[in-house]
Amino acid sequence: MDFIAIIDEIFIHENNNFNQLIALIKKAFADRDLLVPPRHHHDFPNPKIGADSSLLLMPAWNPGKEAGVKIVTVSPENTQFDLPSIQGTYIYLDAQNGTIKGILDAKELTVKRTAATSALASTYLSREESSSLLMIGTGALSANLIKAHASVRPIKKVFVWGRHFFKAKQICELLKNEKFEIYPIKTIEEKISEVDIISCATLSQTPLVLGQYLQPGQFVDLVGAYKKDMREADDEAIVKSEVFVDTYQGGLKESGDIVIPLNKGLLKTSDIRADLFELCRIQKVGRKNNEETIIFKSVGHALEDLAAANYFYQKYINQQPFVEK
Repeated sequence: MDFIAIIDEIFIHENNNFNQLIALIKKAFADRDLLVPPRHHHDFPNPKIGADSSLLLMPAWNPGKEAGVKIVTVSPENTQFDLPSIQGTYIYLDAQNGTIKGILDAKELTVKRTAATSALASTYLSREESSSLLMIGTGALSANLIKAHASVRPIKKVFVWGRHFFKAKQICELLKNEKFEIYPIKTIEEKISEVDIISCATLSQTPLVLGQYLQPGQFVDLVGAYKKDMREADDEAIVKSEVFVDTYQGGLKESGDIVIPLNKGLLKTSDIRADLFELCRIQKVGRKNNEETIIFKSVGHALEDLAAANYFYQKYINQQPFVEK
């Protein structure tokens, strides 16, 4: 039987370098050979909990090289079980013969590639001198988003808000030895108008980023609100900002942050300035000046998973001296 690498969350966490991962995801968005069909998104009832869960199936192929599929469930009420909302696995394949090369922990893979994608967007959309960040949300993504953004911009101060203040303090304690100063805050309003970058990763049903507080030159990174009836930014925020998405395929269909303003007629598809394919292929430009307020909406894409799976698989194999490569 061919060797199958079992790559757990500890290995992924300990062997991640955001600058390397960002570069590989950028290369993947620029690569015209990758094949990525629309992902399957199925909501299913969870009667004992009283809230729906979601099943996501995300395949991608690099013909003749590698392939993979991520199988993930999202259960927003998992906090009551002291579990992350995202659970799942990634199956990494040989694209020539279909054999399984590796099985990776999808939770850690997802948070790493999602944070790296937001930071990739920041290289095009935030001001180069951005030195302050507001992190809205205290889930598994928050610490990763902070570190990823700080890897591409000279972040000196970070502020963290969560629905539970003690969780914001936990994030600050976790990152206390990083190169930036980090502080928990009790209200979003006290810092949202002052920072250069706002990153929001929550499962909120109602907007947390309000347009009335946004200032010229800010970059807003929206990572949560993965369903059509969820949103993190209100209508005013969308209307007063230049809007970019990770992909048109998912961004225009899956998140309430974009779908609701589109349905209201407040936003047209032609208003979306670019997606990451166009930015990474240098087909369109990102930020044009320091006065633009810019929103980036990320819903995730399977090529990000494939790029990240290949990255961690190669790192794993290179540490296994007796494995035939």
